[in-house]
Amino acid sequence: MKLYNTLTRKIDDFKPIKDDVVTMYTCGPTVYHFAHIGNLRTYISEDILEKSLNYVGYNVKRCMNITDVGHLSSDSDSGEDKMLKGAAREKKTVLEIADFYTNAFKEDCDKLNIKWPEIVSPATQNIDEYIKMITKLLEDDKAYMAGGNIYFDTSKLDDYYVLTNHKEDEMVVGVREGVEEDSNKKNQADFVLWFTKSKFADQELKWDSPWGYGYPGWHIECSGISLKYLGEYLDIHCGGVDNIFPHHTNEIAQSEAYLGHKWCNNWFHVEHLNDASGKMSKSKGEFLTVSLLESKGYNPLAYRLLCLQSHYRKQLLFTYDALDNATNAYNKLLSKIQSLKENNIGEIKDTEKYNDKFKEALKDDLNTSVALTVLYDVLKSELNNASKLYLVGEFDKVLSLDLLKDNKKEIDSDLEKYILDMIAKRNDAKKEKNYALADEIRNELLEKGIMIKDTREGTTYEIKE
Repeated sequence: MKLYNTLTRKIDDFKPIKDDVVTMYTCGPTVYHFAHIGNLRTYISEDILEKSLNYVGYNVKRCMNITDVGHLSSDSDSGEDKMLKGAAREKKTVLEIADFYTNAFKEDCDKLNIKWPEIVSPATQNIDEYIKMITKLLEDDKAYMAGGNIYFDTSKLDDYYVLTNHKEDEMVVGVREGVEEDSNKKNQADFVLWFTKSKFADQELKWDSPWGYGYPGWHIECSGISLKYLGEYLDIHCGGVDNIFPHHTNEIAQSEAYLGHKWCNNWFHVEHLNDASGKMSKSKGEFLTVSLLESKGYNPLAYRLLCLQSHYRKQLLFTYDALDNATNAYNKLLSKIQSLKENNIGEIKDTEKYNDKFKEALKDDLNTSVALTVLYDVLKSELNNASKLYLVGEFDKVLSLDLLKDNKKEIDSDLEKYILDMIAKRNDAKKEKNYALADEIRNELLEKGIMIKDTREGTTYEIKE
């Protein structure tokens, strides 16, 4: 397996720390609003990574956090808390907001066939873990108190920018909008581990700590949860490219300072989904959610296919034209597979060559577009239908497009008789070379949402949603 590693800035041979299990951590959502489809592109890619690792023979143990406290809107540990912002917007408590949008996120994952991780842990359930880490960082002189808050001291590190390859004087205070400078810091790159009542006095969720009544900083949450559930050595850490700095940079800093050794070997980052105005966000333009796509008549799995047609490390431009093309491709794929199911004959054989090609595509830094090409090659091959369907089922363990799901709708007997009578009349018209009548019959059926298709085995039909 070869994967691009942000840490080394090249495609590396993937070698897990232990032979029996691959540990994988993914940064979860901040549950203050619905996830937009740009967020979900990252989770689709992480889902493909986990399923690909399983497919080629690894056993994956995956953990994801739910950020339900402490995620601020700027990189300098200032600005609005996103959870407070959501609670104020909807006039609910932070925990009510967190519970509602966690469930909404899980529903979106279900619609996109994104496997829910084995371990999912909200930040608010791990306060003791953060306190333990911060206490040791203070004892080891890797952190300090200033202005009522606990900060990590980045000057104590040999290479704080190991993940980004920057130099101190090249970095701005932060990289997101609305960044403010924090005068309590000794160094501009230092970041908050724990906030007390001296800041954000209206913070709803607070806990007792050795340093006062307060709440954790955003970055400490992922480190604490990962260490608690996956141990001191991590194989793969995932997230979007916007997490590289400062979030993942800070995770490395505090985790390795706490542990005293290298923490994570492989960093997997997914590029942005853009719309016509640039990077997709919740604050501008039409808020593109899975539910919105459904309301416009799109199957969420057509969006999953759109993502799979592109490489996870390439920016992807979302347009409705692109989604329409993906929808057409998806429907044709399902129709082809449905016809195979209706004529499922033969003994499963000669599948190894195609299965090997599929695995090779996955092992090549998750080249999902090539993996899809292998799928199409199978459907066009001389293999018998049973062998084709076997491979479709195997490939769909990774692609997760519901390719073998029964897509033929149940219809009543009167409607079925009408359709078959019309097909027979059309076939008679074609035999008599009355193509105008044949087209008229096709159009009449199409107006009723019935699509007919001529195949070598005869004329088939499909009732559109």
